[in-house]
Amino acid sequence: MVTANSRRRRPGRRADRAIEGGADQVVAFVRDLIERGRLRPGDRLPAERDLATQVGVSRPTVRMGLHALAAMGCVQSRHGSGTYITDGPPSLGSESLSLLAALHGFTREQMYEARRILEVGAAGLAAECATPDQIASLAEEVASLFAAMDEPQRFLIHDIDFHRRVAAASGNPIIAAVVEMVSALYYERRRETAAHASDRDLRDAAESHREIYQAIRARNPDAARRSMNEHLARASSYQAQERVKVPAGRTAAAPTAPVRASRAGAR
Repeated sequence: MVTANSRRRRPGRRADRAIEGGADQVVAFVRDLIERGRLRPGDRLPAERDLATQVGVSRPTVRMGLHALAAMGCVQSRHGSGTYITDGPPSLGSESLSLLAALHGFTREQMYEARRILEVGAAGLAAECATPDQIASLAEEVASLFAAMDEPQRFLIHDIDFHRRVAAASGNPIIAAVVEMVSALYYERRRETAAHASDRDLRDAAESHREIYQAIRARNPDAARRSMNEHLARASSYQAQERVKVPAGRTAAAPTAPVRASRAGAR
């Protein structure tokens, strides 16, 4: 049945669809500029007014398109300055993976299987491709691991950053982006049990990271892959033991600061 109210609502729905369709035009326009080399990482996009004129849409539609690009990790807004093409290493949001993990009940074993598939290969590539600066950043993380053995949560942050830096040193931005996404999910899971890690487990983990670093520094891909594989296998076993120590319904306190490798270390 068509009522007066429903008739009045229809124009609004059509307007919403028009804005959404226009937002797709904005995304396509920016993508075309990127593909033709007109926009590169770090470049500033035209002002909203100019974009609206160039694409042939309204400014609210431009804003929706820019929000979509930001959600994809392609642009970032700088207050008082404008919107820029994202600089630095690519990143994939972990929100969708986290939701899938909750929906499908990803297990610890599945998490480590995925990490071994990704990170063992990344370690071998890092031994071949890492720059001197990247090798130096790995050395810094190893030193930080040994310095943080009395603080399991801080140790966890340096642990994850080490693995992110290895992935970045692989020279493959796709691997680096996927490892970054998986690392964020791993941190969510791991921080619940990190406080229950034993001194021996932390020391073994620090030594394992040092072995991986030494293999990468020595430009030995086979040793790097082997050390990473052995490290992840032991880490999975250690975490299984830690989970037994966590009281039901409780989680360990964790730092609230974002856990993310710095751009300097990821280059």
